[in-house]
Amino acid sequence: ALLWKSRSTFTSFDVFLQMGWGDLGAFGEPSKETPNLDQMASEGMLFLDFYTANPLCSPSRAALLTGRLPVRNGFYTTNAHARNAYTPQDIVGGIPESELLLPELLKKAGYISKIIGKWHLGHRPQFHPLKHGFDEWFGSPNCHFGPFDNRALPNIPLYRDWEMIGRYYEDFKIDLKTGEANLTQIYLKEALDFISKQQASQQPFFLYWAIDATHAPVYASKQFLGTSQRGLYGDAVREIDDSIGKILKHLQKLGISENTFVFFTSDNGAALISAPRQGGSNGRFLCGKQTTFEGGMREPAIAWWPGHIPAGGVSHQLGNVMDLFTTSLSLAGLQPPSDRQIDGIDLLPAILQGKLIDRPIFYYRGNEMMAVRVGLYKAHYWTWSNSWEEYSKGIDFCPGQNVSGVTTHTQEEHTTLPLLFHLGRDPGEKYPLSFASNEYQRAMEQISVIVQQHKVTMVPGEPQLNMCDRAVMNWSPPGCEKLGKCLKPPKSDPKKCFWPH
Repeated sequence: ALLWKSRSTFTSFDVFLQMGWGDLGAFGEPSKETPNLDQMASEGMLFLDFYTANPLCSPSRAALLTGRLPVRNGFYTTNAHARNAYTPQDIVGGIPESELLLPELLKKAGYISKIIGKWHLGHRPQFHPLKHGFDEWFGSPNCHFGPFDNRALPNIPLYRDWEMIGRYYEDFKIDLKTGEANLTQIYLKEALDFISKQQASQQPFFLYWAIDATHAPVYASKQFLGTSQRGLYGDAVREIDDSIGKILKHLQKLGISENTFVFFTSDNGAALISAPRQGGSNGRFLCGKQTTFEGGMREPAIAWWPGHIPAGGVSHQLGNVMDLFTTSLSLAGLQPPSDRQIDGIDLLPAILQGKLIDRPIFYYRGNEMMAVRVGLYKAHYWTWSNSWEEYSKGIDFCPGQNVSGVTTHTQEEHTTLPLLFHLGRDPGEKYPLSFASNEYQRAMEQISVIVQQHKVTMVPGEPQLNMCDRAVMNWSPPGCEKLGKCLKPPKSDPKKCFWPH
């Protein structure tokens, strides 16, 4: 999640891990256990065609903060074709110094910026969020995997600003048997305190609220455990919903809600491999996280700005998390950088005036453009869910959703005759249009020109997710000396990372 405030506006982007399109009551979830987010939607605008920039968390977060596709900002791998990659503990790379992140640019308008929760853009010192525009940080550099033995693998640290304050499972408990953890409540308090502090000083600010309760291993605090019809995952969603309600009410109590633009969305689709206990719902859409089908990349999205956005609005604008970069700069009266390709567009005309901006959506997996959406048509140039080898181990990103010739277990190329779907009539991508139909020919004529232009102008960035080394893991983060939690790293032995998906 992400929050920032200017002298005239306060903007929050709430980005949650692996929350699917079908997880909210406003999007049709039948248990109706998200009353605060549903109210947020009724008071604001629902985006039904909103996407992430990648079907995995790290690259999509890099895209949000840079306004650029992961293949441009370096958050991809070239170790194998079309492979998803992220930032585990042993990754050598991270967000390049050459990239300009949103908080760096907002400094020009006097913003104070804070990240609460998961950073996931590299954990080595040069990638620290306070070196990339943020003024404050409370959270972790990686996901909350563990517990580890601190010999073969160190437990993940949590930071306050420049120094660690403890580690997951040691100082910040997560009970893997019950799913109990108080982290969402801690992150909520940090958000409320930051908002209050900046409002009291009349300081423009930006807050990125990046909690991770819905990422397996899923967790919720004691008061929410066992309260959902949907099991532990539902408990986590209910706590997130309650937290959003408290943040919105806090803005109203402070009298700044009408100067506050809030945007809620997710960083990738629900992880169906973890369902049903640890994973969410992608509604009618095909597959989930890790794939470039709709379930992997179409996200729930809600814009809220009382007094500016008409209540109960619904938009079919094709949106992307990269647009939050450009829209934020627009709200702050700033222009995006002119020395690089920016993929995000300014959504304010769509939000405030109901205009529809013509733009394509590109679906990347690693270094390959897998698909593109233009209007209601989506063309797949490559299809792949996961390999037969991984599938035979029980790893299934599309459980119960086999579509012959579409959900393939080998990488299938369709660049000569792309598979084409009409997402209005067929949102589940089950019925490819006939290659011989006039509709197919007309649509592909338009799409082919857009794809050709995109590929001609594509200049990939230096891949950051190629090399891994156990020596760079979180052995001795800054501040470990004070806590007596420094660990001895092994000898450096860099190798190519293995990315099976």
